[in-house]
Amino acid sequence: MRFLKSVLLLLLAAAVPTLAMAQAYPAKPLRLIVPFPAGGPADIFGRFLAQGMSAHLGQAVLIENVSGVGGVLGVERAAKSAPDGYTLALNSASTVAIAPFSVPKMPYDPLKDLTLITTVVRVPEVLAVHPALPVNTLAELLAFAKANPGKVNYGSAGSGSITHLAGELLKAEAGINLVHVPYKGAAPAVNDLLGGQVQMGIFDVPVLLSHIRAGKLKALAITSGRRTTTLPEVQTTGEGGYPKVLSDNWYGLVGPAGIPPAILKRLHAAAIAALKAPELIEQYTKVSGVPMPSAPEEYAVYLVQEQKKWGAVVKAIGFKAE
Repeated sequence: MRFLKSVLLLLLAAAVPTLAMAQAYPAKPLRLIVPFPAGGPADIFGRFLAQGMSAHLGQAVLIENVSGVGGVLGVERAAKSAPDGYTLALNSASTVAIAPFSVPKMPYDPLKDLTLITTVVRVPEVLAVHPALPVNTLAELLAFAKANPGKVNYGSAGSGSITHLAGELLKAEAGINLVHVPYKGAAPAVNDLLGGQVQMGIFDVPVLLSHIRAGKLKALAITSGRRTTTLPEVQTTGEGGYPKVLSDNWYGLVGPAGIPPAILKRLHAAAIAALKAPELIEQYTKVSGVPMPSAPEEYAVYLVQEQKKWGAVVKAIGFKAE
């Protein structure tokens, strides 16, 4: 009996620091790593999420932009940080669903080395072409590409990015030959698309929206399951006869593996409250983002589905990042 009491006392003593830490959390500002440059869609989504979470946590959530390796570098930094709830990251689809199959020496396993807190936002992508290309619909584009194999090119934000694989998915489903032209980021790719150096591209709606509205690009299809409120007149790929050509980009909130359950609960509650706030929904909607709050378990299921989908595309084209 004395032995059991001693064991119980030792267990309670060991638990006291953890309980105290959870009760005091957060005692200082948090850091949210956005693994892309400031000013882009990811940065915008991250900043509004940080503001909303700050209000519910009672501490500032500071943004740190850490770009490189298609976003992998920033997520790696979060994965290798202390699991105390003070360092988080906004991951993209590429960093957790595509990179594990295309990066030869992946520095983290998304399902083992990260705490999945919640999915954050879904961002529809739009297939757009330069006005000089003599097509005005998705059907016309595919017919033109079939009649001119290898003569239509598309720009992407980089090899292995979702903007690259979306083009490969379209090629496979439609049976066409498009030439991929990779860039180091969406900005230079879009600049060349506007200049006519490349003829088409599939990018996040907020990246191309102003150019489409200004008539500088022609939007042919939304590569999503439903139309977007910012371009309601543009049909989806499903409506155009290609329901499998879906390339929604999306972002999630993660931290390093091993965050204590009590702290994870607080982080999750703050993130969900922020994502359901009318102010955030309004701001996300302005840039075509659709908030997608979820439980950690739901995020895990979704991530496995996304890995299965994009892993198959990466394998089919035999792509490996350098």
